[in-house]
Amino acid sequence: MAESRERFRRACSGVVGVLPGPLRRVVAPSLVGFTLVNGVTFAVDLVLLSLLIDGLRLPLWAGITVAYGTAFALSFVLNRRLNFDPERPVGAQIGRYVGVIAVNYAVIVLGVTHGLAAVGVPYQLARLGAGLCEAVFMYCSMRWFVFGHTRARTRA
Repeated sequence: MAESRERFRRACSGVVGVLPGPLRRVVAPSLVGFTLVNGVTFAVDLVLLSLLIDGLRLPLWAGITVAYGTAFALSFVLNRRLNFDPERPVGAQIGRYVGVIAVNYAVIVLGVTHGLAAVGVPYQLARLGAGLCEAVFMYCSMRWFVFGHTRARTRA
């Protein structure tokens, strides 16, 4: 696993390395990694959401809950292993993550998705809109709170 983590981190650093100068100075390799990992887990979320609502005919809130929970468990594991710090104790990280996803779920996932759906936006597009808000909130939360990177550790 350490070898795949290093390959992943080198690839993310390589992407940052080809960005134009001003972007290279502000985009962290962990942002590239987060985008890759969460792009995959968001796709898992949307596929599950469609299967649960259109296939199993679950209510929107139930489909969102099951798909979200599955995707975010996968996101935590992949981000911890590949993108952030797997050597630190997992207990505190899980506790912080649960708090962050509870706020994210209540305010962004359910609130924004239901709000957009209530005004007539198809649920898939509503979830995509909420996903954009969620991406910003979750990256900041994971980088600076859940996995607790300090400036010195981020530069290293």
